[in-house]
Amino acid sequence: MEVLTGLDRDRIAGLLQHDEFFWLDLTAPADEDLEQLADLLGLEARAARDLEESFRLPRLDTFDEYVLLVYFGIGGASRDAFEPIEVRMVISGSYIVTLHHERCEMLERLGEHLRSRPGAPESVVVYKVLDALTDSFFEALDKVDEEIEDLESKVLDRPHRSQLQKLVELKNRLVPMRKIASRQRNVLARAGDEIAGLPGFEARPHDFQDIFQRMISVSELIDSSRDVLTGAQDVYLSSVTERLTLVATIFFPLTVLTGFFGMNFGWMVKHIDSFTSFAILGLGGMVALTTVVLGLFLRAGYIGPRRRGYH
Repeated sequence: MEVLTGLDRDRIAGLLQHDEFFWLDLTAPADEDLEQLADLLGLEARAARDLEESFRLPRLDTFDEYVLLVYFGIGGASRDAFEPIEVRMVISGSYIVTLHHERCEMLERLGEHLRSRPGAPESVVVYKVLDALTDSFFEALDKVDEEIEDLESKVLDRPHRSQLQKLVELKNRLVPMRKIASRQRNVLARAGDEIAGLPGFEARPHDFQDIFQRMISVSELIDSSRDVLTGAQDVYLSSVTERLTLVATIFFPLTVLTGFFGMNFGWMVKHIDSFTSFAILGLGGMVALTTVVLGLFLRAGYIGPRRRGYH
C-alpha cells in the first residue's frame, strides 16, 4: 500500500494496472488536476463534477465501483481550533483519494504513519482516515471544555461582561460543529455497508461501526458542552443579579435613614444646628449603618473570603 501526495499519472496508472491499493492525498488541487484525476480513475461525469465542488455538510454518493464521501474534521495546528475542514473522498476496492482545499495536519500525520506500514489492508487504511478526522472532533471538544472550566471559575470569582460574550461565542461556535456531527453520524450509518460492499474491497465491517459509535459520542459531547455553557451563562446572570441585590440592600437602610432625617421634626430642627451634630447624627449614622450591613454580609459569606464557599 502506497501513500501519494502528488498527481503522478504514471505511478497511479501502474498501481491501478497491478491492482495495488494506494492512498492519494491532495491539498488544494487545481481544476486541471481534478480533470486528469477523474480521467485516470475513470470516474463518471457526475462524480467528477462533485470533486470540484465544495459542500457544507457531509454526504455520501454511491456508484457501481466506488463511493464519493464528503467527510469533515475540525481544527488543526495551522487553523482555528473549531473550524471545520472538508475532505472529499473517492473510495474503491483499489484506492482511496482524499481532497481538501486547505492543509490537513491530521491526514499528514496519518500518511507518515502508514508509510511505515506498507502492508496495511485497504479496510484499515480507510478506517484510519475516517478515524483521524473523527478524532479531531474530540480534540476540539477538549479545548472547549478547558475554556468552559476557565470561564466558570472567572465568573464565580468576578463576573464581567466579557465573560458572557465569550460564553455566547463558544456556544455559537458549537452550532456548525453540532450540525456537521449530526449529519456525519447519519451518513456513517449507511456508509459502512456501502464501502464494505464495494467490488474488491476487503471489508472489516466492525471498523466502520466503531467510527459510527464514535460520531454518536461526538454528538452527545457537543450537546453536553452546550448544556454546560447554558449553565455557565445562568451562573453569570445569577452572580450579576446577586451583586446588584447586595448593592440595593446596602442602600435601602440608608434611604430609610436619610428619609427619616429629612422630616421636619421639631427636636431635630432645634438640636441639629451645627456641623458637629450633623456629622455625628447624620454622616455618622450612615457610616455606622453601612458598617453593620457589610458586617452582616461578611458574616453570612455573601462577600469576602467565604464567598467561594457560598457558591
